[in-house]
Amino acid sequence: MSNADMVARDLQVVWHPCTQMKDTERMPPIPIKRGEGVWLEDFEGNRYIDAVSSWWVNIFGHANPAINDRIKTQLDTLEHVMLAGFSHEPAVELAERLVEATPAGLTRAFYADNGSAAVEVALKMSFHYWRNTGHGEKTRFINLSNSYHGETLGALAVGDVDLYKKTYEPLLLKPLTARSPDCYEREPGVSWEEHSRAVFADMEALLAEYAHETCAVIVEPLLQCAGHMRMYHPVYLELLREACTRHGVHLIADEIAVGFGRTGTLFACEQAGPEGQPNGISPDFMCLSKGLTAGYLPLSVTMTTEDIYQAFYDDYANLSAFLHSHSYTGNPLACAAALATLEEFERLDQVNVNRRLAQHMADAVAPLKDHPNVGEVRQTGMVLAIEMVRDKATKTPFDWRERRGIEVYRHALTQGALLRPLGDVIYFMPPYVITPEQIAHLGQVAAEGIERAVST
Repeated sequence: MSNADMVARDLQVVWHPCTQMKDTERMPPIPIKRGEGVWLEDFEGNRYIDAVSSWWVNIFGHANPAINDRIKTQLDTLEHVMLAGFSHEPAVELAERLVEATPAGLTRAFYADNGSAAVEVALKMSFHYWRNTGHGEKTRFINLSNSYHGETLGALAVGDVDLYKKTYEPLLLKPLTARSPDCYEREPGVSWEEHSRAVFADMEALLAEYAHETCAVIVEPLLQCAGHMRMYHPVYLELLREACTRHGVHLIADEIAVGFGRTGTLFACEQAGPEGQPNGISPDFMCLSKGLTAGYLPLSVTMTTEDIYQAFYDDYANLSAFLHSHSYTGNPLACAAALATLEEFERLDQVNVNRRLAQHMADAVAPLKDHPNVGEVRQTGMVLAIEMVRDKATKTPFDWRERRGIEVYRHALTQGALLRPLGDVIYFMPPYVITPEQIAHLGQVAAEGIERAVST
């Protein structure tokens, strides 16, 4: 089977996600035959470093032996059973492990099968909690500008990226939107912390005016991934947790992309909180997916508190139960993959390893900080972003229709690297099994690609 053969078959039947299919006339999909570690290999033996972890999910490499073995063992025992009225050991054990691993106070795990579904669960559960506790007037949500939380209708509604949302506006609920603490927007000489503190005034004003009708605030802690990898200081989360508590509003932490070691701690929320509170803030809901199963199988979890759980614990006749379900809720194979993933974190001391790898990432792109067409090189843990601009001094962007980022992507493929851009933002979000040498190669490829892209 050649690449061309597979592409021809694909384009007859497959509609690819997040893709203008006409683009495949000049950029056909790359058919992958196998994966190993950081590498993806096509049908003709060409290999590519998966620098974006296959959409941020693959954290311990492709075909990881330990995860493979755990799934194979589970497959011989139980492949699936519905979780309504039934249970199984992998779902129970995983919930126990997540209660232990996530911030204090999150005592209940509600399973779904993808990140958007986890957000939908949190939104519905928050609204339903207030209804069950006699506050039916609470029907609204507050989000951040430039935020993204998924593409099912509820999750899409509480995002703020027009590219995904604008077409569907007539179908969506209308959130209140606070200014993002995005530190790319800070004034010269202002620190990340100073900027994030100052911007919080906008959120405080919204809470002061609308808390009585607001169910929850939803944020992606520390960085807005699909929002061009914009980043902010942990102090914003500290201020937000205090304000939500004071105003009687839930806090939803969307850690779908930023959890599981991606930001320098196991969960991004751990990095916020006052001195003397080393374990960070605790949200009312924490949405988890992506790295949860290390990219093996669809699974998500919405973690929440005992107080919220008890608001639904009632006699059946009162009809206050949370009636949300997915056919594959808590699938045993996916739970087994997640358990193996958590074991890999412990076995490899991965959070500490990631801190060393993050420094290699910073070193690999350090020369780009002075490039005349790089507006910013920013990093939070194992996420590094390079923003290309027309003018460095003013941060004037290129016209988005020029698609400069795609030129970097195309060059990277010729050099054995998968660098899928977000507009004109080139980013590294690699599996944690990447080596310093491979990181150095990505830095060189990115520099070459950027030079080509800005010269055309």
